[in-house]
Amino acid sequence: MLQATLLTKSAEDKLQLPQPFKKGEFSLEEVLAKRRSIRSFSPRPLSLKQLSQILWAAQGVTGEGDFGRTSPSAGALYPLEIFVVVKRVEGIEAGVYQYDPFRHTLELVTKGDYIQDLAEACLSQFFISQAPVVFVIAADYDRVTWKYGERGVRYVYIEAGHCAQNLCLQAVALNLASVPVGAFWDRQVKEVIFLPDDLDPIYVIPVGYPGKGG
Repeated sequence: MLQATLLTKSAEDKLQLPQPFKKGEFSLEEVLAKRRSIRSFSPRPLSLKQLSQILWAAQGVTGEGDFGRTSPSAGALYPLEIFVVVKRVEGIEAGVYQYDPFRHTLELVTKGDYIQDLAEACLSQFFISQAPVVFVIAADYDRVTWKYGERGVRYVYIEAGHCAQNLCLQAVALNLASVPVGAFWDRQVKEVIFLPDDLDPIYVIPVGYPGKGG
């Protein structure tokens, strides 16, 4: 199976995330009814436990070995990679991180606050810069097209939709706000968060506590 090479080089750049819980406060029906796209965020930081839970919901491993994820994947080829742009999360420095679903860890890409730059790359949608954390769903199309040809591109987009919905519903279950953003300059997003050449951004999703007028 083709897998992306994580961008970090030392054990010091790996952060073990808290174990996710499998039973929440709200039912699925309640979460579905409450989900809305919110474009205003409070400055309140997220906890590392909340970040961990959202990442697991998006791409967490639920089966034996490398197979079984929280969202379905055509041919179990798993073309998606989740990057996290952190501004305010308790217990973690501001920076860009890549999620490793197999170890449930974050791998440091680079330190620093890049959320303002990311908002500019998203056609200057500056509500993004209010969020304490922004998730970027990226994909390696070759992991799917080698088997399914051009139809594999469609499968990647379908999978990204599954992943994004999981992420947004988990945010609601944690009393958080989110909004999926598809309007951005692809090359600029790649440059801001240091995506490798084999990955392309598909979704940008800011998450945080809802602000006023959201």
